[in-house]
Amino acid sequence: MFRALASVLLCCFFLEASFWVHFSYGDLTTCSGIVPMTERGDKISITDFGGVGDGQTLNTIAFRKAIYRIQHLRRRGGTLLFVPSGVYLTDSFNLTSHMTLYLARGAVIKATQDTSNWPLIAPLPSYGRGRECPGGRYMSFIHGDGLEDVVITGENGTIDGQGDIWWNMWRQRTLQFTRPSLVELVNSRGMVISNVIFRNSPFWNIHPVYCSDVVIRYVTIVAPPDSPNTDGIDPDSSSNVCIEDSFISTGDDLVAVKSGWDEYGIAYGRPSSYITVRRVTGSTPFAGVAVGSETSGGVENVLAENINLYNSGVGVHIKTNIGRGGVIKNITVSELFMENVRTGIKVAGDTGDHPDNNFNPNALPYVKDLTLKNIWGVNVQRAGWMHGIENATFTGICLSNVTLQGTTGPRPPSWNCDAIRGAAIEVSPRPCAELASVEQSGSCASHS
Repeated sequence: MFRALASVLLCCFFLEASFWVHFSYGDLTTCSGIVPMTERGDKISITDFGGVGDGQTLNTIAFRKAIYRIQHLRRRGGTLLFVPSGVYLTDSFNLTSHMTLYLARGAVIKATQDTSNWPLIAPLPSYGRGRECPGGRYMSFIHGDGLEDVVITGENGTIDGQGDIWWNMWRQRTLQFTRPSLVELVNSRGMVISNVIFRNSPFWNIHPVYCSDVVIRYVTIVAPPDSPNTDGIDPDSSSNVCIEDSFISTGDDLVAVKSGWDEYGIAYGRPSSYITVRRVTGSTPFAGVAVGSETSGGVENVLAENINLYNSGVGVHIKTNIGRGGVIKNITVSELFMENVRTGIKVAGDTGDHPDNNFNPNALPYVKDLTLKNIWGVNVQRAGWMHGIENATFTGICLSNVTLQGTTGPRPPSWNCDAIRGAAIEVSPRPCAELASVEQSGSCASHS
């Protein structure tokens, strides 16, 4: 049933995306111009290096040979690696700078399910250890570190992580190291990911970390709703990230902005900033738009707008915890529609675990200047849950033109608030008293 529903949604999404491209592109606001698409003069095919798309032949050597050729010949303007229609089974592999990985229609790059030879890499310094297990972590299926000018695109070909074997290891508590992401780009800049389907990631799907100037557009990301920790897109200690015009349906947050974990993130000190999320549709048992909970380097200047969510756990979730430190500020969510959602808006200061017992309980996060405006929800079980932290009240929360209708029944959805301060204008149902601050109503009025 999941596959049938996903197929229908994918079809609808591509029709809608096609409409945007051919008929309304000139009228749309877009941030995608921060990284222009590169036309490659040099083109090679994976079949030139022995690639066989029969779904059984292991193509690891073919991919590594092709990318080695791109890396060492250094053609002017870079090289396009073409993957024709077919199913190309492979181990994980590294990208290189100045390359385009191009998946033709019907092309599938499929991860092997042999986990015994999966390479291990060091933990991210802002995390101090693997996110799930102490020590190192499994390298992402498609990986890049210290790169520039890399494009992953095509004609809606598929990158398939075959994650079920990893999900079962997680469920059975047999993991030795943290599961691999589907695509992870580290310390890189000038990256474009577009017109590709990402399916069944073992862990997080697309993870740009310590990156700048990243465009992710016209992608489809799908995984079963019970697949653990299959976040859609997680910008992490990264800046100038543009996420637009995409469909995401996974088992965890659709988009989650992060910046490191407790004392390790504080020491590394690299925030996520200038993140734009626009025209994203999807469903998840967790959050549609999230910040956190790993926010120790700080998160600022995030804009999410024109978001459509259905059958989801939370519409917007700002989450952190004691020991995190960091500042979360200037977060704006606008033009959000949600249907069949458990909680419309959640802001929580008690969410997320710790890497070890060395975190500083006095390292309190500071959350301020959250603007949530022009939000509409139907069949919302609980309007909002906003709990800050004692001695670190979350301030500057502005709700403007927010209507959250409940399910059929005698009582409307409720608000629950503590240790927060802000203002509300034209909000239904009536919000909690903490959102009726007279001194903050002026700044909120400017957002109405």
